[in-house]
Amino acid sequence: QVQLVESGGGLVQAGGSLRLSCTASGRTYSTYIMGWFRQAPGKEREFVAAIIRSVGTTDYRDSVKGRFNISRDNARNTVYLQMNSLKPEDTGVYYCAAQLSIGRLRIPSEYDYWGQGTQVTVSS
Repeated sequence: QVQLVESGGGLVQAGGSLRLSCTASGRTYSTYIMGWFRQAPGKEREFVAAIIRSVGTTDYRDSVKGRFNISRDNARNTVYLQMNSLKPEDTGVYYCAAQLSIGRLRIPSEYDYWGQGTQVTVSS
């Protein structure tokens, strides 16, 4: 019922910036929480940021606070992840996810729909 498509990934030098976009289609009005997760080789998928779509309340993992910003444009059914001061440790596949109910923001299993992922590589 909800389709998510990420874009904006790529290769960037350490200290640079990148903006990811996630565009939703289908029953977009049913999405209560939008989140970004990432997965590096050999590691479990980890929470990056989330936003409560209706009011704009946000949450971030500690390592990206002050560097990343999640925002949404409800009229365009799009959620963004602005990533600044990127570090090699930020490298991974970034996934957009949507949660239909009020669940825990940082737990992947709470999300109902996922995008295909977009690769972010930060070089030194």
